[in-house]
Amino acid sequence: MNLKIESREIIEMESRYRVHFINSLSGFKSANLVATVDKKGRENLSIVSSCFHLGADPALIGFVSRPHSVPRHTLENILETEYYSINHVNKDIIKNAHQTSARYEKEESEFLHCKLTSAYEKNFKAPFVEESKIKIGLKKEEVIRLKNNTELVIGKIELVIIPQNCLKKDGFIDIEKSESICVSGLDSYHFTNKVARLSYAKKNKDLEELVD
Repeated sequence: MNLKIESREIIEMESRYRVHFINSLSGFKSANLVATVDKKGRENLSIVSSCFHLGADPALIGFVSRPHSVPRHTLENILETEYYSINHVNKDIIKNAHQTSARYEKEESEFLHCKLTSAYEKNFKAPFVEESKIKIGLKKEEVIRLKNNTELVIGKIELVIIPQNCLKKDGFIDIEKSESICVSGLDSYHFTNKVARLSYAKKNKDLEELVD
């Protein structure tokens, strides 16, 4: 039997219940750690499940930051320095990554408290997460305040670090080989299993399954 839940019923849900309900409704999302540092050298790390591809030329990635009505150290550092990194969460650092969602003070480094290692690359101002296998360095392109007061952060890709065996001849990145995980809702982490990779869809042509 299926449930039919209308907007009125969603509005009437208890607050935390509604948060879990809506956050898990859109399905599986990527789990990433956004790493930043301010001009005083204070590092920050936060887990984000809202990263998404915005375009390949120029190469852009976006993520959504919650309303800036309270201190948002990640957003503040990006606005201040313009540089940040997005780092895939893998199976070995799930608990460490989740712990970064705790409310630490500006002076407290999530790297230190969550037992993760900051790593820097030459000519790039923001830290990366050493334990992450797929790392993306970005420079702020634009920050847009949306109607619900969340902030859409758009970054241009400046640097990519990936395991060599994850990159295929046609440019496809085999995410599973890096053991990256995904998240549903706010706190449920999952492995993935590839079902199929299919050929480019064309009218009047049968799809073919691509073999690595």
